[in-house]
Amino acid sequence: MAIENPALFPGIAADENAFRDAARVRFLVLDVDGVCTDGKLYFQENGHPVKCFNAQDGIGIKTAMLAGIGIGIITGRNDPCVLARMSQLGVTEFQAGFESKLPKLEAIREKYGLKPEEMAYMGDDWIDLDPMRSVGMPIAVANAVAQVKKEARYVTAARGGDGAVREAIEFLLNARLDGKNPADFWTAATGPARI
Repeated sequence: MAIENPALFPGIAADENAFRDAARVRFLVLDVDGVCTDGKLYFQENGHPVKCFNAQDGIGIKTAMLAGIGIGIITGRNDPCVLARMSQLGVTEFQAGFESKLPKLEAIREKYGLKPEEMAYMGDDWIDLDPMRSVGMPIAVANAVAQVKKEARYVTAARGGDGAVREAIEFLLNARLDGKNPADFWTAATGPARI
């Protein structure tokens, strides 16, 4: 089922209750490779990884946190460049180097006193299925594998690393803000742009 306003939400919702249930989300946990990035692994000559992050995703993450939605990262790889980017954005719930993500998700749930329906998880591959199945709002990116898309309540139109995180956050914020434009929330929280 497509969301009523395709201009704002070009992705696909699993059912008519997805938008209503998105309003309950208080914490969004993100995978990194394939969600926050394009999923490709780039390495320098010295073996250190390099990843490309979308600046619009960053504004979305900061806006979500300003709106009271917690943001967490659980990633299978432990790459310093990811920690650096998340630190820039103010994301403090950062769990890296874990291929079994469910225990870390459960630890976040307990730490913040969250119910499953108050959590969203955004993934793209089989490693994300267990966490997706344990939250109320599982989200998949457009480039996710078929099984992950099947488990999702919302599938973004954007690919990972190309604004998918921002799209998902706008979906969650729009549900929480009673249809108000998340851009208006950003402007109210940060003040008018100055050139």
